[in-house]
Amino acid sequence: MALQRIKKAESHFGQVVIGPPGSGKTTYCAKVYNFYKDKLNRKVEIVNLDPANENMNYTPKIDIMQLVTVEDVMKELNLGPNGALMYCMEYLEQNFDWLLNQLTKIKDRYLIFDMPGQVELFTHHTSIKDVFGRLEKLGYHLCAVHLVDSHYCSDPPKFISTLLLSLSTMLQIGLPHVNVLSKADLLKKNASKLDFGLDFYTDVLNLDYLLEMLDDGPFTKKFKKLNGALVGLIQDYSLVGFVLLDAKSDRSLLELKSAVDKANGYIYGSGEERSIQTLLSCAVGARTESERFDSDYM
Repeated sequence: MALQRIKKAESHFGQVVIGPPGSGKTTYCAKVYNFYKDKLNRKVEIVNLDPANENMNYTPKIDIMQLVTVEDVMKELNLGPNGALMYCMEYLEQNFDWLLNQLTKIKDRYLIFDMPGQVELFTHHTSIKDVFGRLEKLGYHLCAVHLVDSHYCSDPPKFISTLLLSLSTMLQIGLPHVNVLSKADLLKKNASKLDFGLDFYTDVLNLDYLLEMLDDGPFTKKFKKLNGALVGLIQDYSLVGFVLLDAKSDRSLLELKSAVDKANGYIYGSGEERSIQTLLSCAVGARTESERFDSDYM
């Protein structure tokens, strides 16, 4: 078996980009690929594991659509899109050797895995968990980067749902985990709609304040005990926090890179360190509009 042919001493690093539909996963993958390659001089490749990803704005080194696609499964098995996507992930798990053989052809590259957006795949379905669990045993040091649209901060019930989704995903996937509030540049336009400062949402501070707002809501006040139980569950684990991401800002991408590298243990070389210092120097000299926003609201 291919599993037995791989030397466990080999180490590979990368990130698994997950999150609900519309959270900006594919856009982030393309952006961070170019950022790592062009500005950090990091050798990097993208692996597309979304069998319905037809609008990629990058060229993946490995593409699951060469193995199976949602469209073909829907036609052949008469399944809906959600059922077909889950079938594709189960098919990938059963054909793990195909993925492994593709990965072994990539030498000395940092890997970015672009994943589907169906949340069931990360909250209770086991195929993706098992695939990356097997890769971990083979020396792949991976970090889950969980993107969630930052506009959920403006609605307390939706933010609680976001926290629960993030917590459930962290416990299920079992990888080092970095939660990300994407599209943070749009928060500037909606800052007046936020009930608290940004640090409340990124650091997930005292949720009792959020609970009060839930209990006052016209649709949620009748669920006071349930609200209290949900908030208590999140606070009991004390695992969920977020990194803000403005994909248009090099400084923001650099801060997220640092969090991901710390989570999966990636150590960059001297060439990348010089690139980082250059970027930081440029940021000091000329901050972007989004970075001025960070300073004003964080």
